[in-house]
Amino acid sequence: MHFLDIAKNRYSTKQYNPNEKLSEDVVQQLKEILRLCPSSINSQPWKFIIIADTQIKSELASISYHNLEKINQASHLVVFNVIDSVEKFENENLCKLPEGAVNYYNQHVRPLGEAGIKNWMQHQVYLSLGFFLAACASMGIDSTPMEGIQPDEYNKVLRHNGYTALFAVAIGRRDVADFNQPTVKPKLRRALEDVVDAI
Repeated sequence: MHFLDIAKNRYSTKQYNPNEKLSEDVVQQLKEILRLCPSSINSQPWKFIIIADTQIKSELASISYHNLEKINQASHLVVFNVIDSVEKFENENLCKLPEGAVNYYNQHVRPLGEAGIKNWMQHQVYLSLGFFLAACASMGIDSTPMEGIQPDEYNKVLRHNGYTALFAVAIGRRDVADFNQPTVKPKLRRALEDVVDAI
């Protein structure tokens, strides 16, 4: 299938089939895909947590606003986390990068100050989200990106010191009756000429 066809058919799943679980082989592939996500200067200021445990998923679902049902139904929940300290990033990630990358960071990112650096790191995690959603779609895996979570509460549950949750993605197999799938509810996008210019 061409990627354009994948893009036309991919959508944010609203109802999952709780009886269809992703195989361990598929989950291992997704882990490797997350590891290979792109980031500016190869900074990789992230940690990804893939959750299959029903009890932990349920606990996180309860602190995810209107996403509770989707998380409970989905096969897995993937939590995207960012390094929460500039010092930690510089000591653990930046020091392993080549000289050119370090120079770019020192000249263009560090002058932004702590808030600017943290914002830049968060942008890298969002880059990985797009990569991951496209990968899922190419593998026939349904997904739902969710900013509707309570990050501080997620952090208490997951206890990954040095990282803070930004958003999550439910993954699994759609319920055949899902009202949001394109065959039932056509995609609504702005006109091509309104969003893309070619010069």
